[in-house]
Amino acid sequence: MSKKVSNIGRLNHIAIAVPDIDKASNAWEKALGAKISSPQILPEHGVKVVFIEAPNTKVELLEPLDQNSPISKFLLKNPNGGMHHICYEVEDILTASKKLILSGAKILGDGTPRIGAHGNPVIFLNPSDFSGTLIELEEVK
Repeated sequence: MSKKVSNIGRLNHIAIAVPDIDKASNAWEKALGAKISSPQILPEHGVKVVFIEAPNTKVELLEPLDQNSPISKFLLKNPNGGMHHICYEVEDILTASKKLILSGAKILGDGTPRIGAHGNPVIFLNPSDFSGTLIELEEVK
């Protein structure tokens, strides 16, 4: 029997799109006692982010930088915010990409990994291939 090797590692974070990151951070901090990271501006992704630290994963809050941000488009359909994507860790983003392409899965954009909020290469997978869920893969060594 051959051993099946998974493309995904541990859950890195769940991302939630929000119209107001300060208001959302405040709610998580006051109501849940969450530890909130400092905000980061990621112009190449069109977002401002903060991370909520939990013992077993993180929650990423995403606010659009402008109307051209993919998060702006998401918030047009979900004005109060909502779950945007889930992120899994992979050991090698290029190997994972090759396996995905061979399986018929679609990588969004031109398929080239970009640097994400943790300073690591990331790719996003077409939600239509994964039960309507946007998947981010992040290379973590």
